[in-house]
Amino acid sequence: MTATCPWCHAPRGNAESCPRCGANYAKAEMIKNQGKAVAVPLPLPEVTIVLQDRPVDDPVLEFKLCVAAIPAALLLGALFHYLTPGLQRIVFGMPLHELGHAVAAWFCGHWAIPTLWKTLVAEERGIVMPVLLAGGLGFMMFSAYKAEKIYLVVLGAVLLAVQAFGTFYIRDLTAEMVFTFGGDGIGMVLAVMLMATFFFGKRTQLYKGWLRWGFLVIGAAAFSDMFATWWASRTDIGKIPYGEIEGVGLSDPAKLVELHGWSVQMVVRRFLAVGFACLAALAAVYAWGVWTAWRKAKDFNS
Repeated sequence: MTATCPWCHAPRGNAESCPRCGANYAKAEMIKNQGKAVAVPLPLPEVTIVLQDRPVDDPVLEFKLCVAAIPAALLLGALFHYLTPGLQRIVFGMPLHELGHAVAAWFCGHWAIPTLWKTLVAEERGIVMPVLLAGGLGFMMFSAYKAEKIYLVVLGAVLLAVQAFGTFYIRDLTAEMVFTFGGDGIGMVLAVMLMATFFFGKRTQLYKGWLRWGFLVIGAAAFSDMFATWWASRTDIGKIPYGEIEGVGLSDPAKLVELHGWSVQMVVRRFLAVGFACLAALAAVYAWGVWTAWRKAKDFNS
């Protein structure tokens, strides 16, 4: 670097450009030495990109829906039961009731196929059903572990323990009692699980489509049908579906009383206990879902 301006040879000042000719010292130096000046890229301003983890388009609307959906669905389900209990039973209650029988049988090691009015259950435990169920649960746990959803891994481990207990420990007669009770018992559990899906799967088709609303309606209608039967039976045992069903045989309450030694009051109390436990679990999920939606709506507005 010379002590004078490379362009006009005036004494070099402290600035970047010559005070006499206005030439930029660095560019003038390059032109003299190289025949041209090379553009020096200016540093770009640092840009901070904030990606919002917001799978919901309108968090405020989502909060309002989370507050209203479950209570409204249960209220409509109860109204539906009051107006047309038979239609509700056929369309919503029976499919989950029969699936409840089948799920209970699967966890006891029996092959079972649910139909609309009757669940076909193998008389003896087999090998295929336990292997398929354990494999399905294991795959769920593996997928959940990869997705870092530890709560599903824990749930899968608990279900595997339940399967092992039902398949290898309890006697055949007890297993028959379990999947008999599982009609409305597990049916109410499945109904509550369908309603609870309303708060999950925001990044999946469950939320983006109409599945969450369909599951909510089906679950609320089916739960209202099954729970209302046993709620009414507290004061009127005539409401219990007791006796023999044509083409099916003894009803579930009749089997529990006549084959397994339960009293009528015991049948009612145990079904109600399951129903209230399901409502308590749903209330916990509802509180968590509403709180989560409220927090995201608050962050969105701030």
